[in-house]
Amino acid sequence: MTDFSYQLYSSRNWGNDETLDMIGALGYAQCEGYGAFYNELDQLDALKARLAKNGLQMKSGHFALDMVENDPARVLQICKELNIEHVYVPYLMPDERPTDADGWRAFGVRLAKAGEPIKAAGLVFGWHNHDFEFVALPTGELPEDLILEGGDHINIELDIAWVVRGGADPIAAVKKYGKRITAVHVKDLAPAGEKEDEGGWADAGTGTMDWPAIWAAIQEFTAADVFVMEHDNPSDHARFAKTAITNAAAF
Repeated sequence: MTDFSYQLYSSRNWGNDETLDMIGALGYAQCEGYGAFYNELDQLDALKARLAKNGLQMKSGHFALDMVENDPARVLQICKELNIEHVYVPYLMPDERPTDADGWRAFGVRLAKAGEPIKAAGLVFGWHNHDFEFVALPTGELPEDLILEGGDHINIELDIAWVVRGGADPIAAVKKYGKRITAVHVKDLAPAGEKEDEGGWADAGTGTMDWPAIWAAIQEFTAADVFVMEHDNPSDHARFAKTAITNAAAF
């Protein structure tokens, strides 16, 4: 039986304690944190207690590149306190993104260097994609590929719905990156013109993506052991959380 995780960013518009209680009651075994949950070190004990109360492990976490680069000791302290095993850098703001292949290669080298202390501590380190990494440069190269050239220890948390929004084939991406995929975001896309109030996203298993086929490819080709339910803008986080875990269990 697969242990499913929940990206807590999905519930950023609701209370943190309410969210942890909700996903624990729904049968989630794991959750994925982000800065708002653990940036304040003096709040870690309360968070640990809430996780334990609900039978949850925060197995993975998103950490800003700035923190990973400039304060890796703090990242490792948070990981130790919360038993986080996977560290993923999640994003670059538009004005920070390179515009050519050399720039993306340089970013990959920078990311690899930032991740060295994480790798040295025995943790999984990687990059979480959005759509822009799968939009080809004028030379035909993909930023995602150029990032990965930076170092073999850069793993991928593959956000498959963002892959689709970037114009790429999700199963082809799963096969291409294979064992470098150590975690997956399980999310879905609504049909064009629907759910615009939710950013065009859909609860996992209710949208346009062929999740049973994608799931089979993930199991066959990747090294993923973290499977994270996410919705970037749910109008009802309890509806999403329940629907996603129910559908994922049947993939």
